Order: sequence, then structure tokens, then C-alpha cells
Amino acid sequence: MAENEWLSKDFYKVLGVSKDASDDDIKKAYRKLARKYHPDVNKTKEAEEKFKDISEAYDVLSKKEDRQKYDAIRQFGMGGARFAGGSGAGGFDASGFSDIFGSMFGQGAGGNGSRIRFSTSGGGNPNLNDIFSMFGGAAGQGAGGYGQQAYGNAGGYGYEEAPRPENGEDRNSKISLTLRQAVKGATVSLSVDGKKFKAHVPAGVKDGQKIKLAGKGKPGINGGKAGDLYLHVTVNPDSTFSMRGRDIVMNLPVTVGQAVAGGKVDAKDIDGTWLPFKVPAGSSSGAEVKLAGLGVKRGNQPGDLIGRVQIMVPAKPGLAVKHAAKEFDEKPATISTNRGFRWQKLNERNLGSRWWELSAKG
Repeated sequence: MAENEWLSKDFYKVLGVSKDASDDDIKKAYRKLARKYHPDVNKTKEAEEKFKDISEAYDVLSKKEDRQKYDAIRQFGMGGARFAGGSGAGGFDASGFSDIFGSMFGQGAGGNGSRIRFSTSGGGNPNLNDIFSMFGGAAGQGAGGYGQQAYGNAGGYGYEEAPRPENGEDRNSKISLTLRQAVKGATVSLSVDGKKFKAHVPAGVKDGQKIKLAGKGKPGINGGKAGDLYLHVTVNPDSTFSMRGRDIVMNLPVTVGQAVAGGKVDAKDIDGTWLPFKVPAGSSSGAEVKLAGLGVKRGNQPGDLIGRVQIMVPAKPGLAVKHAAKEFDEKPATISTNRGFRWQKLNERNLGSRWWELSAKG
């Protein structure tokens, strides 16, 4: 705003402070009003205009030199000075302004009864531009006014003093999943500050993993971004299935005969679907049989379904089963171990007693 427009503006009234308000009082009043009427907080047209006015007022009153100019100009415009007309020239009696101008220029303006002269445009009313130029600049210049710069720039309306945007705080929450939900992915229902919403948990999530939900934390302040919500995952263990990377590992019960002779063994996957596993002959407990591509489906490389062999022995075997097992034990058999040793069962009739011999493999 140009200085020659200050006459019509009561900046003290705009900020709601007295004319003798301290710098701190002016700053506090401005910040309070800026928080209320800032365009990022209050979207109404009236608030925008109000924010312009309070920014304009603060820009002048917060600077000592501009405030002195403003006070002097306002007092001058309200009848504190006397004009004296003349042919082609004019002036005013500065004796009443000695206290104001003296504080600004170091002495009374022109002394007792002296006159400050200024030119007029062919006589008549004085040219206010000449008066305002005494305070450091021609009318229409000086304080940056609204319309010259968007509020927010230095030299404008003190946007740098407006409340700065602050991002909201993050939140934390816990969710519990079954192993199947962790393998397949799931949709969970959540509630934050009384607001309910649903979130998707991706397939293959692990126990103890954190899932970030952007923007679901506490709201920001003064236009700042909302925080994030972090879900802490607990996966409940399952008696049959487990995850190993992207593979699903399951127990695969087989009979002694299937383990020895090999063959097809049917078992249910995590969805309850029957699938055939091809068990190799001579499989021991703990051996793994793989069905490719039937593990966790995430991305372009799904995992595998792994059947871990468990040889099942009847809890109450009949006489026929016992006899067959005894006959099987009595036949010579060689079993190789991972350490390169072999166990050789010796025939009881050849040695007179049943015992096992450990011999090093050459």
C-alpha cells in the first residue's frame, strides 16, 4: 500500500490494539488473527480480505520507522497541521509537529513558527507526494502493498510470521492374522478417531512385520501433511503349515510302505484342496517333496508348496503288521548316511546274535 493511503487506514483498529501498544502486543495480536484468517485454514472470501488487512497493518506497525511515519501521517491528516496557501506554493505550520518530526529528524521541524514549504500544482491544495517524500520515499512507494506481491514474500505482509505448516504425528496399531491370511493377503477393518476404514494386507506378510498406511496418522496443523499409520503384524502359528520365504511348508504324512516303495500321496493344501505329491522310494521322515509355483503368490515369482515327509506308524498294529515288520527287519539292508557311513544289518543266524555294525565306507 502506498503511504498516501495510510490516512484512511486505522491499522491499530485492524489488529485490535491501542495506539501505545508494545511491539510484543502487536505481534501477539497479529499471530492470533493470522491463525484465524489464514487462507490455508479459512477458505472464505471474507477471511481472505481480512487476512490482507491484518497483514498490511502488521507490515507497517511491526517496523519502527514505518510506524513512526504512519503515526505522523495520521496525526497530520486528522488536523494536527495547518496549511497556508499561496500563489503556486503552499506550506504548513510545523510547530505542532515538533515532537513528532524531532524524534524522526533530530530537531523540531523548522523550529518555532517555521514553515515547511512544498510545491502545489498551480496553486490550491498541497501535493501530498512532497509531504510523504520527507519520510523516505515518494507516495505510492515504500511499504509493499497487497496487489504488488502475493502475501508470503518479504516486503509484503509478513507471511513469514504466519504459522508454519506442521506434519501430523504417526500412529501405531496391532493386527493379528491367521497363517492363511498372511499367505493369501487379507482385508482388515480399522478405526482411527472414531472413523472406520478398511486396509489391505499384502500376501506373504511375516510375523513382526510393519505395514505403512500413508496419511492415516494424526492430522497436520496449518496445512501440514497428516502422519502415517503403522500396523504391527502378528501371525498366529499353524499346526500343519508354515512359511519359509515365499514357500509354504506343510506336513506330508506317509505310510511305511509309501516311504519304502514310493508312490503318489494325496494331501490338502492351505485352502483345503486335495493335491497329489509324488514321494520317491526310500524317503525318510523330513524329506521334502515340491509342487512348483503353489506357494505365496506375490509378484512375478511365486513360491513353492513343500510337503515334508512324516512316516506314520500305526498306533495299534495287528499281528499281521507286526509279523511283516519283523520279516522286513530280518532282511539285509544297507542305509547310507550323510556322513558317508553305512549301517549293515547282519543276519542273526550267521552270527548267533542280532547286532549292528558300523563300518567306514572306503
